[in-house]
Amino acid sequence: MARTTPRPPPTQALVLSCLNQRCPACGGPLWFAYENERTVTSLEAVLAVTLQVRRCVNPACAWYHRPYRPEAEGRLALPHHEFGLDVIAWIGAGRYQEHDTVAEMHRELTHRGVVIAPRTVDHLLGRYEELVSVVVTAPAQRARLQPQGRLILAVDGLQPDKGHEVLWVVREVLSGEVLQARSLLTSGRDDLRPLLQGAVAGLEGLPVVGVISDGQLAIRQAVSAVWPGVPHQLC
Repeated sequence: MARTTPRPPPTQALVLSCLNQRCPACGGPLWFAYENERTVTSLEAVLAVTLQVRRCVNPACAWYHRPYRPEAEGRLALPHHEFGLDVIAWIGAGRYQEHDTVAEMHRELTHRGVVIAPRTVDHLLGRYEELVSVVVTAPAQRARLQPQGRLILAVDGLQPDKGHEVLWVVREVLSGEVLQARSLLTSGRDDLRPLLQGAVAGLEGLPVVGVISDGQLAIRQAVSAVWPGVPHQLC
C-alpha cells in the first residue's frame, strides 16, 4: 500500500564514503563516480544519507564501471528500506523478548518519536523473521555469488536497547546479500565463531578476502580464529 502521509523531514545529515578504495578484482584504484541520496528513519533520527559511490576505471577488469557502494550503508538499512536495521531489531526484540503486540510496539515507537504506520510495524516484523532465518545456501543464491570469485564480509551487531539481545548481521559487501542474521543474548568470541562459520556455509569455494567490522575485541578474536590472516578493516 502506498504512503498516505508525508515522510518526516530529515533531522540529521550523514555522508558515507568507501573504506576500501582498491578494486576487489584487479587491485587498481576505485575512483569516485557519483553520489546517491537516501533517507533512513532510525530509532534516534531521520537521516539524510549521502553515499559516495566509486567505480573501477580499468577497461580490462571484470568490475569495470561496476558501482562500489560504502560498506557502512548496509549497517544502516536494508536495500530499498525506509526504516533502519535498528528499528527492525527493536521490533524483533519487542515481539520475541517482550512479547508485545503490533499495536503495543507501534504505540511505543510513536512515543519515541518514530513516525511509522501500524501496518509498517507488521511488515518490519515479517522482515525480522526473514532475516533471522536466512542462510544463503540455495543453489540459485550460491550461483549468484560464484562469478565474484571472492567474498568481502561486513559484520554488524545491533542492540536496539540496553538489555535486549544483539541482532548480528553478516553481509557480503560486493553483492549486498545478507548471508546470516542471528539474535544472540551473549556476544563473546565463542558465540560469534559459529555465526561467521554459518555465514559462509555452502560457499566454501569462494575465499574470504576481507572482513569489515567495528573494533569490538570479541569480533576481532572470532574473525582471527575463523579466517586467520585475512585482512580485517575496523570502522
